[in-house]
Amino acid sequence: MKPTFPLLAVSFFAADIQAGAGPFLGIYLQAQGWTPDTIGTVLTLGAIVGMLVTAPAGALVDALRQRRAVVVGASVLTIMAACVIWFSQGFWPITLSQIATAIAGSVMGPALTGLTLGMAGQKNFDRQFGRNQVANHAGNIAAAVLSGAAGWWLGLPYVFALCALFGVACIVSVMLIPARAVHRHYARGLAQDDDQDTSKIHADSMRMLLRNRSLLLLAIVLAAFSLGNSAMLPLYSLAVAAAHRGGASQITAANIVISQIVMLVAAIYASRLIRRFGFWWVLLATFVTLPARALTAAWLASPWGIVPVQIFDGLGSGLQAVAIPALVVHLLHGSGRVNLGQGAVLGIEAAGGCLSPLLGGWLANRYGYPVAFVALGSLAIVSLAVWIAQGDVIRRDCDTRRDTLDKLTDLDATALFR
Repeated sequence: MKPTFPLLAVSFFAADIQAGAGPFLGIYLQAQGWTPDTIGTVLTLGAIVGMLVTAPAGALVDALRQRRAVVVGASVLTIMAACVIWFSQGFWPITLSQIATAIAGSVMGPALTGLTLGMAGQKNFDRQFGRNQVANHAGNIAAAVLSGAAGWWLGLPYVFALCALFGVACIVSVMLIPARAVHRHYARGLAQDDDQDTSKIHADSMRMLLRNRSLLLLAIVLAAFSLGNSAMLPLYSLAVAAAHRGGASQITAANIVISQIVMLVAAIYASRLIRRFGFWWVLLATFVTLPARALTAAWLASPWGIVPVQIFDGLGSGLQAVAIPALVVHLLHGSGRVNLGQGAVLGIEAAGGCLSPLLGGWLANRYGYPVAFVALGSLAIVSLAVWIAQGDVIRRDCDTRRDTLDKLTDLDATALFR
């Protein structure tokens, strides 16, 4: 069995760990009498903690030799959070569960990046990570369908029991990856074989992240994009559920399933598009999807509006899920700080994302859902302005790095793609 098979299984079951039960949690808490702004506050508190641990999580993945243990730890946190929601609906127990969920999701990103880079190498990273994302989106579809069915037949609390089951399956899957299949130096972005003397191998200073202008620009545009985008799914689920009175869990599941199907298709073609058009053009296209999604959500607050709203989400998020980690690897490979860089970028992006539910919930509660959608979508202007204005810098850095990367040693991973 190829070692990438259990890696795909980890990506599949990690879907519920990374995404969490946020949309379903919002519907569940709304049924318990919680208001949109209170729900947004709880989600924001958890997301703030997740944001703060993302960069340290990347540094931890760089430092540890047993990177599979990080996945196990994140899965355990998810199981614990699901148990807390099952037994209590108080403000602080729910808040603590969301903190645990946010930490688990933040840790899982750099962990999967490190495992993939250590198995596939830099040149084939985008191909394998694209496959991982296909499995991840398939896992999200399965989780959403099962969650919708569980919410309909058994009640919303069973949605959280399903999260715990996915956490257990993720632990089993990651333990099936042979430890020797993950090259510890390549996994952190050091172009060195494992059998070399480790005492002579040193990673670059952490300050090099601050000197990488393209990396900083990427983080800024993602923060603005995430500030507008992150609250869209839970808010749109709440808006449709409030307008049509019923089938809340099914509406949320449909939102997730449609976007995940589109994300799955986008992930299949992401690496091909990156190699043909380059990182800059692919990410530019994703930033355009946010205002289109926001205007559609404001105009069509109905079950039928789910389709176009979530298609835009799927296109943008599906391409970003492959292009962003691949771009960070492209910019940092050879430094030994790839996973720290991934965590730093994701952490700054999460800074926007953790404020999004608070901002969106406040706007929806004060001015209504349509105004909230338009306001959130307008934040894409910041991302587009910075990305276009600094396009020459980013494309020049990418072109320069290609020559550098060609001179570095890399893993021979051809057997993984036959």
